[in-house]
Amino acid sequence: MLPIQFRSTHFYYALTYVVVTFIVLVFLNVYCAQISQELFYNSKKTSMIEKSNMVASEIANLNTLNTTTVSNAVSEITSLRVNRLIVTDNTGNVVFDSNTENSIVGKFALFPEIANALEVNNVFTWSYSKGAMRSNAATPIIQYGILTGCVYISETDSAQGALIDSLQNNIFMITLILEVLVFLFSIVFSTVFTKRLRRIMTSIRVIRAGDYSHKLEMGGHDELSVLGDEFNELTEKLQSAEKQRRQFVSDASHELKTPLASIKLLTDSILHNDMDMATVREFVSDIGTEAERLNKMSQKLLSLSKSETYEEEEYEIAYIAPTVQRVVRMLSTIAEEHHIEIVENLENDCPILIIEDDLYQILFNLVENGIKYNVPNGSLTITLSRNDENAIIRVEDTGVGIPEESLDSIFERFYRVDKARSRKSGGSGLGLSIVRGLVIKNRGEIAVESTEGKGTIFTVTFPSFDTEEEMR
Repeated sequence: MLPIQFRSTHFYYALTYVVVTFIVLVFLNVYCAQISQELFYNSKKTSMIEKSNMVASEIANLNTLNTTTVSNAVSEITSLRVNRLIVTDNTGNVVFDSNTENSIVGKFALFPEIANALEVNNVFTWSYSKGAMRSNAATPIIQYGILTGCVYISETDSAQGALIDSLQNNIFMITLILEVLVFLFSIVFSTVFTKRLRRIMTSIRVIRAGDYSHKLEMGGHDELSVLGDEFNELTEKLQSAEKQRRQFVSDASHELKTPLASIKLLTDSILHNDMDMATVREFVSDIGTEAERLNKMSQKLLSLSKSETYEEEEYEIAYIAPTVQRVVRMLSTIAEEHHIEIVENLENDCPILIIEDDLYQILFNLVENGIKYNVPNGSLTITLSRNDENAIIRVEDTGVGIPEESLDSIFERFYRVDKARSRKSGGSGLGLSIVRGLVIKNRGEIAVESTEGKGTIFTVTFPSFDTEEEMR
């Protein structure tokens, strides 16, 4: 059963189409009726005025204006076909009336057309009623520039009236048929439209239930098809996000499980075995190491969460070189332990707009990785440069490098190129994910180049501060 919203949508779409088309068709109906009547009116007016002018011209040639002379003159006009012909003198007194049964000869004709014609005007009036068209025309009779009377003719044309009536009835029937067709079309169209909407709603319910692999098949090339394509792209992203979430939970659980299992094993060993104090201290030291490992991992998880949360924070104008120097000082001890030489090329420094803590974390993770995954007696070079619009940070090491097939995956959470080496060096597989998140958060870009066995180069690019000022 359809939800009430769909039934209402279906009904309103159909009703809207019907009402709009009904208004348009009624307008066309009235317009066509008026145009047809105007055409008949103009045609009849021309015909009637010509007839009255022809009679007036014949009578104007008469020397005497009376019933006999007018009757003789009218009888000579064979093409005159009217229902009634009246001729008056210049005072409106009727001298000839073709209607012998109800003749008004000798009386004054009180017709408005005659009164108007006696003011030297050609007059035409027209009416249509019940399938009959009645036309009246009056023309003054002028002899030698003097008004001597007028001619009045009347005609009832049932044939043309029936034609008008038939035309209007046909237009009405066509309008009625079109309205029925539009109604049926609107029902079909709204049914198809709401059916496609129901398909979208059904897919939404499937996705809401957790089936992110569901695909919506819309067909066509209209806006709903575009909506369907966008919906499918959204479900793909949801599916990918869900996969990443599950992988993240699995990886995080695995990473946390290892130090927790070690701590439990060590504490059980201390509790259930008689050990000398030196061995106990060694085990407690191992517990502390695992606890520190857990602490670092939790800190990195918090950093990762922060890097992916785009909350409003205060950006600062910062030069990169001082932060590089601070990071190098913090990691100098580790570099010495690994016999790694750090080279700083910081002459081409420039200001950028950034959250300074984020810049510190980016540089710390890149430099720390460059030390940990380097070779003994290797080197790490940090170079600052600038092109026309950007500040560029380049961190280059002489380490083991990254296999080409792993380059696209190194920014994923918990991804390790060499799991054994990473765990030995204390790596959690989160550092580069944090770096990428922080770089994107600060409107920057990061790229990596690596040759296995020769080293790796990370390049971070930020818009320079003066470039941003110019853009504003």
